[in-house]
Amino acid sequence: MSLEKIANQMVQSGKGILAADESTPTCKKRFDSINLESNALTRNQYRDMLFNSPELENYISGIILFDETFTQKDLSSGQLYPEFLSSKNILPGIKVDLGLTSLDSAKQEQRTIGLEDLYDRSSFYFSRGAKFSKWRSVFHITNDLPSDQCIQKNSEDLAEYALICQSIGLVPIVEPEVLMDGNHSIQKSYDVTSKVLNLVFESLSSKSINFEGMILKPNMVLSGYECSSQSSIEEVAELTLQCLKNNVPSSVPGIAFLSGGQSEDLATRHLNQMNLSTNPWKLTFSYGRALQTSALNTWKGQSSNIFPGQKAFLNRAKANSLASQGLL
Repeated sequence: MSLEKIANQMVQSGKGILAADESTPTCKKRFDSINLESNALTRNQYRDMLFNSPELENYISGIILFDETFTQKDLSSGQLYPEFLSSKNILPGIKVDLGLTSLDSAKQEQRTIGLEDLYDRSSFYFSRGAKFSKWRSVFHITNDLPSDQCIQKNSEDLAEYALICQSIGLVPIVEPEVLMDGNHSIQKSYDVTSKVLNLVFESLSSKSINFEGMILKPNMVLSGYECSSQSSIEEVAELTLQCLKNNVPSSVPGIAFLSGGQSEDLATRHLNQMNLSTNPWKLTFSYGRALQTSALNTWKGQSSNIFPGQKAFLNRAKANSLASQGLL
């Protein structure tokens, strides 16, 4: 299947991408919140509960896996997850970045690592059934940040990642996340996000990345979470769309938003509002917490709660499916 066909399948109407690529430390934090020990088995059981939700393929086009999950098996069939998901017509994807390291001596900014052996690792995932990949870079907002160095370096890394993955046959999800932690205004968020996206696509263009064979996973333009003045759903949608239209080529087939620290409901309502407009790309979701929080809190690691947990998960998936069509 071509890169273009895979990319379009990832953002097909009414479907989004589940981000189930939480690292082991992140998963531990989530499990701590429900007083559950995080180990290979409990993490397998949790992902198994999500992936086996009835008719999940009606709302989810692809799932981003973590390295551990990629090599784990569906507990009922014994199939490796890439094979199991493919059998449900869900595209298996893989997080290929190796996390963050300090970019400067002051340790204020970060750079994503993992380029050194990316070709070999990505080739392995591709040979085992992965259809797409994901690489995340982060940008902090303060009075002085992000620096030009941080934006430039991470943009170049995102472009190099996309080049390597496309050469192998994986559709790259390019994720430049401007963090919304802080008390900055929505205008500051707009300015920084605009600058980041501009340089990201300048770098992608310099590497001759096939825009039709990639997906963008950006933040929405929001007021800082500690800002005293929180913007309305309408303003968030308006400024996010304006920012995207000014910086993202229309040849990119789809934009799958990350949820960041938004609540489940707010992330869904923002997405729905944006889809009330006519846009040059498919606008959908690639949420982690905003799809999983209710499911995790319902499941609580108990086998007796599997079906209620799946119901909570599907409720969020269905809501976001409607929002991706402006039908909520």
